[in-house]
Amino acid sequence: MQQQQTHAVLMSCAANGSDPATLALAGVLAQALDQHGYHLLPLPGLDADATRRLLAHWFPGADTWLGLDWRALQGADRPEPRHDEIDDLIGLLSTHAAPTVAPERAAELARAMACASLSDHHLWQDLYLPSRQELTELIAHWFPEMARRNSNNMKWKKFFYRQLCEREEIMICKSPSCNLCTDHRLCFGTEEAALTLHYPIQAV
Repeated sequence: MQQQQTHAVLMSCAANGSDPATLALAGVLAQALDQHGYHLLPLPGLDADATRRLLAHWFPGADTWLGLDWRALQGADRPEPRHDEIDDLIGLLSTHAAPTVAPERAAELARAMACASLSDHHLWQDLYLPSRQELTELIAHWFPEMARRNSNNMKWKKFFYRQLCEREEIMICKSPSCNLCTDHRLCFGTEEAALTLHYPIQAV
């Protein structure tokens, strides 16, 4: 299947195409399937049965349209050299999941966000969301304690990794105070820079 078609199929099957969580999952799944192929599971650490449940909930019928062979995908994990990092990020997010959301759904979203956090752009861009605003709304709904902690509006990737460092009592920042740090602009600067995406993002 040609690039962009994967994303289009997922969104055509989406249970709620205007939901930021749905948009984020579609972006991460489509990017993984296009880059690594349909013979490997798209999200590292998520087995075939769990991936099938994810698609059935968020994108019912998409597996049929995509031609996924679930029998062949049993045990077809995608190699990921930074899997420990993904697990740490999933743990961080899942610990702060809202008590009102389904744990399996929150874990799926946390895994997609963790995978996107390994990429090179702003997190909202690597999740293929229209803007940072949709990402902030997504986090506020699914991981509200994370949103509350980021009261100074630090860039989300920077914030997640700072939280991991603080949890392990490792300080890698140049200054103990963000306001005095010479890298303040890198952590708190604008995230509105233009980026050419592989998939057309949709207004929410």
